[in-house]
Amino acid sequence: MKVPQLDLRAQYESLREPILEGVERLFSSQRFVLGQTVADFEQAMAEYLAAPVCVGMSSGSEALRVALAILDIGPGDEVLLPAYTFFATAGAVAHAGARPVFVDVGDDFLIDMEDLRRALTPRSRAVIAVHLFGLQVPWGPLRALAEERGLLLIEDAAQSIGSRRPEGRSGSLGDAAAFSFFPSKNLGGAGDGGLLCCRDEQLGERALRYRNHGEASRYHHEEVGINGRLDAIQAAVLQVKLPHLDGWNRRRRERARRYDALLADLGLEEWIRRPALPEAEEHVFHQYTLRAEGRDELLAHLMDCGIGAAVYYPLPLHRQPCFAGLPGNEGQLPVSERLAREAISLPIYPELTGEQQEQVTASIAAFYRD
Repeated sequence: MKVPQLDLRAQYESLREPILEGVERLFSSQRFVLGQTVADFEQAMAEYLAAPVCVGMSSGSEALRVALAILDIGPGDEVLLPAYTFFATAGAVAHAGARPVFVDVGDDFLIDMEDLRRALTPRSRAVIAVHLFGLQVPWGPLRALAEERGLLLIEDAAQSIGSRRPEGRSGSLGDAAAFSFFPSKNLGGAGDGGLLCCRDEQLGERALRYRNHGEASRYHHEEVGINGRLDAIQAAVLQVKLPHLDGWNRRRRERARRYDALLADLGLEEWIRRPALPEAEEHVFHQYTLRAEGRDELLAHLMDCGIGAAVYYPLPLHRQPCFAGLPGNEGQLPVSERLAREAISLPIYPELTGEQQEQVTASIAAFYRD
């Protein structure tokens, strides 16, 4: 039995009729750029996240770029971010003209607070906290450090929509927060899309202008912005999916717990380390990521078995060729280096069956024991 890493068709089949109805309404209106469809979705997201302002963006990457722009981060500024994350986090900083400063992570894949403190300099202006794989960064210590050192806080929440700690939902805690609606995300669209959440209405108003060429009124531009608008067709699809998000996230947590139980019963602790499984909602399991001995060989074995496992991320940011001139050479961020060698993500999505999970874990056991 083959097990795909993600089965988007299964989700679509359950929502086919309301999605097509929403798209048909949009085509009947012919309002494909901004308009009421986008405004309604932005309001729904603001209510869901308990965020003052939410602004639809063309992608999560653009949301990060606009966050830096409206916070006036640019040349001469340093922005601290984890070395172990998707490239867009650092790419946005480089595009802003600021300097990315790479910080190590802990075994939970989240930014290491001690290493973050060590990396601070007088030029440090902001921290991008990445809620990686669906686990929310503990916000209390980060907020205390930001207040102590006068730092701006940006959430890269591309993988954590719906995650919640006592302090609030992912995306509602920083000065600004960026989400992605790439189709594979927990809330995925029918193409690229993103969202920028802002701490206050004044910042949100600037974001609304900035994503539309800096236009304050028709053909009047207060600053040079970008074309970063969320397409109305994406908003129409996402509006249908949003009410299902918490249920989908709950099912992801159930499947993570089942993986944990299956792997524990197989007694594979000698070769793998399972992810943390918090009881509360701080984890929405965008990925279920193991640390595995012989990771590359295990990946090849699983692929041969028809198991859609994947590696996120094989090369940490401080070792990317485009950042070769920056500090942070191989060996200086040891946990990020190790995770890049060991991490492997198993299939996880709401429609994943128990039989499929048994097939995945049995294939892992066969690799280590045969």
